[in-house]
Amino acid sequence: MREEVIEGVPIAGVEQATGIARATLRIWERRYGFPQPGRDARGERTYPEDQVGKLRLIADLMARGYRPGRLVQLAPDELASLSAAGEPAAGTSVQDAVLAPLREHDTAAVLRLLEEAVRKLGLAAFVTERMPEMNVNVGLAWSRGELQVYEEHLYSELVQQVVRTHLARTPVADRVGRPRVLLATLPQEMHTLGLLMAQALLTLQGCACTSLGAQVPVAQLVAAASAFEADVVGLSFTASANPAHVLRGLEQLRSALPPEVGLWVGGASPVPARHRLAGVQPMPHIRDALTAIAQWRQTARD
Repeated sequence: MREEVIEGVPIAGVEQATGIARATLRIWERRYGFPQPGRDARGERTYPEDQVGKLRLIADLMARGYRPGRLVQLAPDELASLSAAGEPAAGTSVQDAVLAPLREHDTAAVLRLLEEAVRKLGLAAFVTERMPEMNVNVGLAWSRGELQVYEEHLYSELVQQVVRTHLARTPVADRVGRPRVLLATLPQEMHTLGLLMAQALLTLQGCACTSLGAQVPVAQLVAAASAFEADVVGLSFTASANPAHVLRGLEQLRSALPPEVGLWVGGASPVPARHRLAGVQPMPHIRDALTAIAQWRQTARD
């Protein structure tokens, strides 16, 4: 029987949004009967947004040690309840001031809210307090079907626009601004909000900070660290990042970098804190960067 023609998210987009490899998605399809993609006009797999949302919740829980065979049998509300302590109860709408204008596609209102928050808090507090809260709420609203994929993307673009605008007004440290920090994500990680948050905070602390953006191969990151005379390489991983990819990437990068170059790892992935690799400094919260900077400078003075 020919599969239904459905316009949705292509398999490459699902892989990028969830961190679940395409081969894994196909295996689950055969083994568990989920996901259940349709086909687009070209006959390629395409996934409804509700299935992508469920897959994102599954990826988050797998990063915490849950097995996929159990998770695929649960409803999205059950997955959301299992996801993390402190999140709204299943069936309760996520609350955040930015969500209503996102749903109404009121770009000006979203920008106004973001600008007001920066003015009220200052850029440093905005990226350490308000942005983490918004990121969680927007991601949770999307996973529950309360935001469309494009609305989540809109949020990401607008918050980056605001932060970059304010960051451009911040005096940039010259090459002697220490530590010199090189920021990037490894090839399996597409998301860059964490990098931008780190770049803003580090720059405000007087660090010479260079961001290479997303999906930088390990060999190129090592070469760039040498070219920019980096004291520290900073990485970011989202909660949906494949734990095996995170661990393997950190091991490869740490072994390839000179021992005197620090490796700081932020983001929501639990892998860095759980495995405690030698020479890798986990930073579960963006505020942890402040402590790391102070420690680095103290060590440099001693």
